[in-house]
Amino acid sequence: MTNPSSVEILVVGNEILIGDIQDTNTSWLCNLIHERGGVVNRVTVLPDTLEDIAETIQQAVEREVPILFTSGGLGPTADDLTLAAVAQGTGRELVLHEEAKNMVAQQYDYFYEKGIISIPGLNDAREKMAWLPEGAEPLFNAGGTAPGVKLVHGETTIISLPGVPSELRTIVSQSLRDEFEEWFGDGTSTTKVITVYCNDESLMEPVLTKVVNDYPDVYTKSLATTLGEYPAIDIMMTMTSGTPQEQHDIVEAACHDLCSGLTQLGFKLHEKGETAL
Repeated sequence: MTNPSSVEILVVGNEILIGDIQDTNTSWLCNLIHERGGVVNRVTVLPDTLEDIAETIQQAVEREVPILFTSGGLGPTADDLTLAAVAQGTGRELVLHEEAKNMVAQQYDYFYEKGIISIPGLNDAREKMAWLPEGAEPLFNAGGTAPGVKLVHGETTIISLPGVPSELRTIVSQSLRDEFEEWFGDGTSTTKVITVYCNDESLMEPVLTKVVNDYPDVYTKSLATTLGEYPAIDIMMTMTSGTPQEQHDIVEAACHDLCSGLTQLGFKLHEKGETAL
């Protein structure tokens, strides 16, 4: 199983940066990866600029990021530049991939037969989506026309996905099923949430710091709310490494110490229970 401890996501699109479109792809991917025991260490949002995307991809490859997802920029228009940037960032040429070309043509014919589009087949703009970085392979997109793309470059596997949420999720769920099994296996995560009846994080800080230092494998985070809005703060404790039993035991121990310390400070608590994914 590939070490999934350093997953990164690149989100491409001016529409995200100007706030016109809400990026739901990142939260969906992060949640899925977390459920499988992986960790997303970095998310970067980039404009539709070839040089910016290519430079960020090159930097990720130089850091030997094991798994790099890109979202957006795979379509037929001139501002869809992700695949050109992947090619540039990895020092490869763009080449017409026959299997990808067939996928694109097949999907346009399919949507034509369904009455969704007015013209079947390929044109230059549609064929653009079949030009992949040399050595890459297409990932079938049952929900749209632009294939996803997988490229293994050195120590990094780059997965390029469409920005349309339904298409991204379809490719991940169907065409990347084997890859997720290889990367994460039967990986799991364990999460426990404690509600502390206190609306001032600073008063809990000594206990939180001690628990964080004593249990480095447990991600402990207080989820602050607007002051005066709710008289309590949730503390989330999550562990993704180790076996399910190890996760349970360590999270329980960390939770015990957290609750004990906060109780000694005079705070009332409510445990919401453990969630194993």
